[in-house]
Amino acid sequence: MALPAKRSATKKDEWFDTLEQDLQKTKDAVSHDLVEESGKRGEINTQILEDFWRVWKKFHEIGVHFTLEPGYETWAIFMDTFPSGPWEWRKGFDAASVSAIQLIDRTQDQGRTGDALKCTYYEAEGRGRLRVIFEYCEGEHYYKYSGWKRLWSRHTLYDASVERVDVPELRKIFGDVVRVWFESHLRRNRDLVLKHMKKGYERVETFNQ
Repeated sequence: MALPAKRSATKKDEWFDTLEQDLQKTKDAVSHDLVEESGKRGEINTQILEDFWRVWKKFHEIGVHFTLEPGYETWAIFMDTFPSGPWEWRKGFDAASVSAIQLIDRTQDQGRTGDALKCTYYEAEGRGRLRVIFEYCEGEHYYKYSGWKRLWSRHTLYDASVERVDVPELRKIFGDVVRVWFESHLRRNRDLVLKHMKKGYERVETFNQ
């Protein structure tokens, strides 16, 4: 009776050995994909932060207060005069770990507070994607049971898998938005940027807060 038991155990081991090899191959492939995606995401975020910081400074020059998230204190060290002086990346900053980069208008007049250019990562079909949106408040509405709520709109400017993100294309979009946004502040006419969004980009969502 001992021999059949031994043969059964051997077949079981062979089956699991084959399965284990397949699982290891899958693990190695997934690990490779995650490392590749993380590296690309770090490169993308580094470029976006540098670009958004340049934009932040241009608005600062005309007295317009923007917030950049994540804040510069988490990723930059300034060696000289802030904000125009030279700076370097803060040691230990992990650009790949940043899930959202946002440039937010804090201007109090014309309802601008909260107008924002946002780059956010999300998962779809097991892959990381980058979405760029412009978000703004269109005013307030009174609801019978919840009171006054602010009405918001979001326009999608760009959406692509991380591995297919085209930084020159991103910069083209940033330039298109910032030119109009900047002019709207110089002319003190917020409608310029809102009309530009509605004419040139798809509005994908409205919501209230």
